[in-house]
Amino acid sequence: MSELTTSRGDLAADHGGFWDALDGRERAALRDAGRARTYRPRAPLCYQGDDSDHIIVIESGWAKVVSSSAAGHSVVLAVRGPGDLVCESAVLGRRERSATVQALDEVRALLVPAARFTAFLDAHPRVWMLVSRTFVRRLDDAGRRLRAHVSAQGARRLAILLAGLAEMSSRHAPAGPGGEVPIGPPLSQEELGSWMDASRETVARALAVLRDAGLVHTGRRRITVLDPPGLRAFAERPDD
Repeated sequence: MSELTTSRGDLAADHGGFWDALDGRERAALRDAGRARTYRPRAPLCYQGDDSDHIIVIESGWAKVVSSSAAGHSVVLAVRGPGDLVCESAVLGRRERSATVQALDEVRALLVPAARFTAFLDAHPRVWMLVSRTFVRRLDDAGRRLRAHVSAQGARRLAILLAGLAEMSSRHAPAGPGGEVPIGPPLSQEELGSWMDASRETVARALAVLRDAGLVHTGRRRITVLDPPGLRAFAERPDD
């Protein structure tokens, strides 16, 4: 498996991803415990309801986290990208998985069996704190999403989501010459709508508002944030 990053990172750098915060010795030990795996677009990395048997560290590519109800209604909860730890909560909690993780594009990853991952954590106690911080950050992200749903509507709610995606994407690819940031995860309008609890039509109208404001450019499953500071300012202004 190739290097995900050459930077060291530390406990305060968990926004750069789980892998970024490991040192070279920890990365080598985790690679030895797992095996490389490639997932095609739309392939599941793990299924909601399955028993715990492995964790995954994404090397390259993007995946979405989806929760499905008994009636078959699915909701996008989050996206994960290079360096992120996924499918881990069930392993550490020793329960059935609470969500499905599905590849959005081709994903290369390191798959580590549950027993080997817990043995790795026991041998490297510092990493337990990294995993804990990952949980806390994701709880914080879920809280921010809930507050955005309560406080924002339409185009501003989408702007909040896209501003966060632009920040995430900028950690993995350089901005363009004009400061524009291509959104990494290839999300459809339906997936964006599911994530922001809105219809596809609402997402289409919101994208039109953001395009007319010169903030984004759109294509099929591709969005480029043309003016990240402007989009952030739009996201932070009150609804009319």
